[in-house]
Amino acid sequence: MVIFWTLLLLLAFGFPITLHAAGEPLAEVDGVAITSEEVEKSLASQLSKLEEQIYNLKRQRVEALINEKLLAKEAAKRGVSVPALLDAEVTSKVGLVTEQEIEKFYQENKAQLKVEESSVRDQIRGHLQNQKLATKREEFLKSLRSQAKVTVNLKPPPVLRAEVSADGAPSKGPAKAPVTIVEFSDFHCPFCRRVLPTLAQLESQYGEKIKLVFRDFPIDNLHPEASKAHEAARCANEQGKFWAYHDKLFAGPPKSSPEIFKGFAKDLGLNVTAFESCFASGKYQAAVKKDIEEGNRVGVTGTPAFFINGRIISGAQPLEAFARVIDDELARVQSSAR
Repeated sequence: MVIFWTLLLLLAFGFPITLHAAGEPLAEVDGVAITSEEVEKSLASQLSKLEEQIYNLKRQRVEALINEKLLAKEAAKRGVSVPALLDAEVTSKVGLVTEQEIEKFYQENKAQLKVEESSVRDQIRGHLQNQKLATKREEFLKSLRSQAKVTVNLKPPPVLRAEVSADGAPSKGPAKAPVTIVEFSDFHCPFCRRVLPTLAQLESQYGEKIKLVFRDFPIDNLHPEASKAHEAARCANEQGKFWAYHDKLFAGPPKSSPEIFKGFAKDLGLNVTAFESCFASGKYQAAVKKDIEEGNRVGVTGTPAFFINGRIISGAQPLEAFARVIDDELARVQSSAR
């Protein structure tokens, strides 16, 4: 692991690394060569992920330096310090968090918070205030950037795509949407729950341009009861209620029992008898296992994992990470249509 991160940092900051001579086999077995091409082909997904991580590290640092220079230039123009500039344009223009905002946040998140509102009001207030400040700061930086000539020459890594099937999997969005996002998820994974608001933002922002596909990837050694939740969701899918059931499973703390699954089915107006029969039969055990095998084949090592037209994004990444790839894919589609 130490070697991995050392290589990652060296590559990220532009240090050349030569592990073997060009054209030289990486190994030989009784005179039969094992080539670099063979190894890289089998590791395509992992190498793509590593290159994307390196690119994102560089991109984040470039953006941070651009913002620093924009702020320094504007502060010098006004004859003030950068902190004074931010106080004038950000801090002083952000209103205080209201009691109503605190109450709304608590009601929307009380299942995850699991504590009385009175004991977390100050933390919620601070969290919401920081969000307001961050949003206002971003707005100010965007206004400065729009008035400056900013050119980013950092090139993204070559596009490597995994062949990920979406056939028969639950999906939403147009069948012929230009961008398909295949998610490998685990109903008991906290990071999978955390990324849901980002996916909702993507649906709102891109509408008919994206199709979202759900694939099962319960990680048994971390969440031994998650597989049953995936089987229950597939039974709900038989009655056209996969996404509603999906939301139920993610709404509260991870739980798995036939009674809980039955309760969700009843809440959603499913035919409970048919649902119970489906779940008790275990008919979807093999299908869930097949999804896991497919995920392993394309390089999924944790959840959530997303393939945007075959391009991998790992983890609960921010909206910008998804938008950057989606926008690039949409631009490629437009370019090829000309």
